[in-house]
Amino acid sequence: MNVFNKIVVVVLLLALLVGIVYLAVMPAQAVQYTQSGLTSVGTFLGHAAQTSAWLFAGGRILVGLAAVLLIGWLLWKELKPRRPKAVKIHTEAGSSATVTTESVSKRLAWHIDQLADVISVTPEVTATGRSVSVLVNLETRPEIDVPMKTDEVVGVVKEVVTERMGLQLGKVQVRIKHAPYQEEA
Repeated sequence: MNVFNKIVVVVLLLALLVGIVYLAVMPAQAVQYTQSGLTSVGTFLGHAAQTSAWLFAGGRILVGLAAVLLIGWLLWKELKPRRPKAVKIHTEAGSSATVTTESVSKRLAWHIDQLADVISVTPEVTATGRSVSVLVNLETRPEIDVPMKTDEVVGVVKEVVTERMGLQLGKVQVRIKHAPYQEEA
């Protein structure tokens, strides 16, 4: 959404800059051009309303509905609360630290990748209040025992997050994808 916001702001600022410069350099022509443009649009709309009133009314409803939906969606995306990207840790000695979810994810990836039969791992860590929830996307060899590997991965997640990093662990999910079988030569 940040890239979209930047593009929209740049386009709007450039259009505003061109409009202000045009108005400052040639104010009479700018006003005259704007008046003639608005008159042309008014004439077109009046002709369209007289030609087919139902189609004109339906078009107005569709344009209004599309504008409400698009602008409403953009406002919702911009104003919705975002999940924090860091979690606070409080130690028994009274000190505190902040750990980013990216750091937790990297550390989990390294530890889980050390397990046998794991080909690749991409953990997704989200902060929920004072705890972190983890979704582990795991690619493994096709012949593994799925329940055993799931328990092993969850055990590593619990050990790393709670014992080594001092965080509270929320929900843990493991999504396993098997690699294709290798054909024997």
